[in-house]
Amino acid sequence: MNQPTGDVLTFGIEEEFFVVDRRGHLSHAGDDVVDAAEAAGDDQGELQHELTRHQAEAATDVCRTHTEALRQLRSLRGDLDGAARRRGYRVLPAAAPLLFDPNPPVITPNPRYERMAEHFGATARTSLTCGCHVHVAIPDKETGVQVLNRIRPWLPALLTVTANSAISDGYDTGYCSWRYQQWSRWPSAGPPPRFASLDEYESIVDGWLRAGSILDRGMIYWDVRLSENQPTLEFRIADVAAVPEDAVLLGVLARGLVATALADDAAAPHLSNEVLRAQMWRASREGVTGCCPHPKSGDLEPTKVVLDNLVELVAPALEAAGDLEFAREGTARLAAEGGGADRQRRKFAERERAEDVVDLLTGD
Repeated sequence: MNQPTGDVLTFGIEEEFFVVDRRGHLSHAGDDVVDAAEAAGDDQGELQHELTRHQAEAATDVCRTHTEALRQLRSLRGDLDGAARRRGYRVLPAAAPLLFDPNPPVITPNPRYERMAEHFGATARTSLTCGCHVHVAIPDKETGVQVLNRIRPWLPALLTVTANSAISDGYDTGYCSWRYQQWSRWPSAGPPPRFASLDEYESIVDGWLRAGSILDRGMIYWDVRLSENQPTLEFRIADVAAVPEDAVLLGVLARGLVATALADDAAAPHLSNEVLRAQMWRASREGVTGCCPHPKSGDLEPTKVVLDNLVELVAPALEAAGDLEFAREGTARLAAEGGGADRQRRKFAERERAEDVVDLLTGD
């Protein structure tokens, strides 16, 4: 994906979904739905297969504006949903399976995925989650590592934006992002440390490869990482969003953080990975309507306050990209209405039926 030239950083968004049957149970139709949607859709964005046959993935093209990203996400979701419904299935924008399934997931017949399943065993077969990834353009990898150092204290706040996995296996997990807890079982997952240089980044990856804790560089699962195939910084921290507006809000905030870090080369404040990991746990539990550790103090603040502070910090970058009003409206909406996890909980509380939450998220 070549990055267009220009002052405003380009970005792109990838979303993973479950393909479920009429009742909301995981189906094996992910591959068929992707192929059918790809054949019937337009030429914007890309549809892809995922680790299991229960999933489908959509990725935008390189985008310059939030309106462009939002239009593409809506179109891609519509293509997948239409293909699924024509076959008697539904596309579920939830980050963890809502209904309990006693059977292990079916791995997509792909040599890499099959090797992962064999090597990692139950970790691969039970960490069934759907995420949202944001790519933001960077000049080069060395610069990318320095940007990563500066933005990592804001990762807990970013996690709250799309938290959308409160209900899983038929019950309330007690977390807004249960996906984050599940995903953290991979040996390479979690918040990245503060790197002295690109060499240190590479030395850690080399150590993982030597230990066999990753099979290839595509398995670098830090919450934010250098992309292997594109000149971008890739944010992998988020749940798949309940609605595309939340995914794009995450995208513009991530882009704003990268642009701000590029403009300010001040040394990043020291934050140990042990403390950041604990902060990530708290953010995954609380979501947008709870509390979140503030990057400057480390103390808990209402997440609304932390997100408002984030928007103001990156406001010049947001304004330059035409995103400021969209970001302010989006964070205000989340504070007033809650996010995906809050919508899940409200619906589940009515009758304690996860099937009702499936219907809510699929629009039925």
